[in-house]
Amino acid sequence: MIKKTAVVTGSRAEYGLLYWLLKEIEQDADLDLQLLVTGMHLSPEFGLTWRQIEADGFNIDKKVEMLLSADTASAISKSMGLGIIGFADALDELKPDILIVLGDRYEVFAAVVAALNAQIPVAHIHGGELTQAAVDEALRHAITKMSHLHFTATESYRQRVIQLGEQPERVFNVGAMGIDNIQKLDLLDKNFLQQQLGFSFKKQNFLITFHPETLGEVDAETQFAALLSVLDQYSAAQLFFSKPNADAGGRIIAQMIEDYVAKNAWRAVFFESLGSLRYLSLMQSVDVVIGNSSSGLLEAPALKKAVLNIGDRQHGRLRAENVVDCDASQEAIRKGLERVLADSFQQRLQQVVSPYGKGGAAKKIVSILKNGSFDKMIKKQFYDLPSQANNP
Repeated sequence: MIKKTAVVTGSRAEYGLLYWLLKEIEQDADLDLQLLVTGMHLSPEFGLTWRQIEADGFNIDKKVEMLLSADTASAISKSMGLGIIGFADALDELKPDILIVLGDRYEVFAAVVAALNAQIPVAHIHGGELTQAAVDEALRHAITKMSHLHFTATESYRQRVIQLGEQPERVFNVGAMGIDNIQKLDLLDKNFLQQQLGFSFKKQNFLITFHPETLGEVDAETQFAALLSVLDQYSAAQLFFSKPNADAGGRIIAQMIEDYVAKNAWRAVFFESLGSLRYLSLMQSVDVVIGNSSSGLLEAPALKKAVLNIGDRQHGRLRAENVVDCDASQEAIRKGLERVLADSFQQRLQQVVSPYGKGGAAKKIVSILKNGSFDKMIKKQFYDLPSQANNP
C-alpha cells in the first residue's frame, strides 16, 4: 500500500532543510508526496518563495494562507488561528497517512494542531532542542507531545524527547538535515557568486543573520543597533545581510538593515531570499557568520566556519568549537568579533568536528517511514523514565 506522505513548509530556511527529504519521498515508489506550503513562502514581503519550490520541480498540493501583514504578538496569534483553519480544510481534503513537520515555528504548530484533531499521525524533525530566549522553545516541545514519530539531530536531543514522555522505539537520531545539503549541493565558488549576486568580495567578509529574541529582556532594536555599531568599526569589510524571519520584532530589524545598507551601499548588501545553494555557498566564502541563526550552529561547523553567536536565542543548543558566544552588548560583540577573526582561532577551524552527524538524514527518515506502520500510532502512551516508573 502506498503511503500518502504530507510535508509542511512555511519558510525558506526550513524548505532548504527539507529539500532532500522531499526528493527522497518523491522518488520512492512506496510513498506519495503531498506538499503543503504556507507562511513566508506565500508573502510578497518575503519574496514569494513558493515560486522557487515549483521551479525546483515540486508540485504544491495546497497553499495555506495564514501570515498577516504585521509582526505584533497579536498578529502572530491571529496568524496561528488562520493557519489551524486552513490546515484543517487542507488535511480534510488530502487525507494523508502521515504529516511531516520540521522545527518549531508557529506555522508548524498550527498544522500539527489540525492534524491532532484529524487523528493524522505526525512525524517531527529536529525535536528535543533548546532555544531558551524564543517562543519557539515552547512550541517545539508542544509539537513533540502532539507527534508520534521523532527524528532528532543528536543522541542528547533524542534522550530529551524520551524525557518528554515519548516511547524510545519511536524516537530516532538521524543527524541534522542541513548536513545533507552541504554534502549533496555543488556549492558555488567565489567568482561565480560575485557574478551571480553582483558584488565583490573584500579582504574580510561577514555573513549576518539576526532574528529577534521573542522572549528576550532587551528589545530587538537595541540589540541589533549594538551589532551595527560594531560593524561600523570594520569599514573595510564586505557585509552580507539576510532577512530576519516573520517573528515578532522582525520588521524592525529588516528596516534597520535596509537603512544601514542604503548608507553603506559600497560595502553592504541585503538579500531578501538567497535559497540554500547561494546561502551555503556564501557561508563557505566568508570569514565569519554573525548573528543568532541556527545555521551558525548546525551548518557552519561542517563548513569549518567561525561563528559569533549573539545573545540568548540559541541558548541551550549544542555547539562545536567554531562558535563563540557573547551577549548583545556593543562591548561584548566587539570582543567576540576580535576573537573569531584572530589568526589563532581561524587556524583551529579545520579541526572542528560537528556534533550533528555526517549526513544521510533524509535517507534514514524515508527508510523508517516506508518500513513502519502508522496504524496504531494515534493512541499514545506516556513513557516514564526508568527512575520514575515506580514513583507515580
